[in-house]
Amino acid sequence: MEEIAARRAADWLLAEHKANRQFKTLSPPDAPAAITGAYDIQDRYVALLQRELGAPVGYKVGLTSATMQAFCGIDHPIAGVVLKSRLHRSGATIKRSDFGRLGLEFEIAVRIKSDIPATSAPLTAEAIRPHIDGVCAAIELVDDRSADYAHLDVRSLVADNSWNAGIVLSEFATTWPDLESVLGRATRDGGAIGEGHGRDILGHPFNSVAWLATQLASRGVGLKAGQIVMTGSVIKTIFPTEDATYRFELAPIGSVEVRLAEK
Repeated sequence: MEEIAARRAADWLLAEHKANRQFKTLSPPDAPAAITGAYDIQDRYVALLQRELGAPVGYKVGLTSATMQAFCGIDHPIAGVVLKSRLHRSGATIKRSDFGRLGLEFEIAVRIKSDIPATSAPLTAEAIRPHIDGVCAAIELVDDRSADYAHLDVRSLVADNSWNAGIVLSEFATTWPDLESVLGRATRDGGAIGEGHGRDILGHPFNSVAWLATQLASRGVGLKAGQIVMTGSVIKTIFPTEDATYRFELAPIGSVEVRLAEK
């Protein structure tokens, strides 16, 4: 019965997105009773998306800073899947009209060098470090479909692939400084809009990757070589309403830009 409900919920999510309807909480009898059920729905929803958007190329981890957790009223990280056609390179032009409501999050992304096998023991940043061979500045595209944050349900958010709608990446650096102290600055058409440090991401971005690896392992999945992990935003999500160019500089690692156009 739970598997049937998860399939129905995934079909409903796909239809809601195609109709560009406002985000709504999943309702009984298909609403998941626990977070594990939300990830079951996410798995099925992502499988439906793959028909048009291609295979998974990595993951996003969300709500990794105190600012973002307070913003959403949720006290733990969440994960989603990034699909092939949603991966963009710096300089990409994104159409705002393709989204219910587009949000931008300014992040540190990592590239996995070697497989991280699923294990029953929680992983640490120290255990993760040898499995990473690249770090870059990144911007996540999220689509919250004008959700009501005052009544946000984390299970429905997770089921909806944690709102991932794409990522924009700079070139990967193969050497990097201490990520706890690295400073990221976000600008809009050259004007400052926010900044944050690597330590704002669960104390260290690799802690975010470790959380993800542990979460995936609980479902019998391991991170694979070549996959990308978006570790979380260093500032609160912004929701652009006009055409502009956004830049996120992660000195001395690199910088990423995305141009927004209405159509």
